[in-house]
Amino acid sequence: QVQLVESGGGLVQAGGSLRLSCSASVRAAISYGMGWFRHVPWKDREFVAAISWNGGNAYYADSVKGRFAISRVNARNTVSLQMNILIAEETDVYYCAANLDGVADTKNIEYAYWGRGTQVTVSS
Repeated sequence: QVQLVESGGGLVQAGGSLRLSCSASVRAAISYGMGWFRHVPWKDREFVAAISWNGGNAYYADSVKGRFAISRVNARNTVSLQMNILIAEETDVYYCAANLDGVADTKNIEYAYWGRGTQVTVSS
């Protein structure tokens, strides 16, 4: 069983920055593709960013390109999401997820493991 634990959420003013981190409980996670999603209650989990197992490929939702950056440190079993120039509409619960294919997948159904989420609140 793989456990993913997110951290780094909180309250920030619009235009500010936050850095989310996700720690995996097993060493095998270094072979997993990792993604960040956010959840709006009336919608499915929305893709934000993803990175392949070796960091060679990364994809972003159009709405966050140029503002967010995903990275990983396999030696520490961690993946991070640097979020800059946040807007109020990005207030949400952010989830870290892992897919067994090792790719930077944008589809939430491809992810086998999920964290419990971390709240990000952007005040306007």
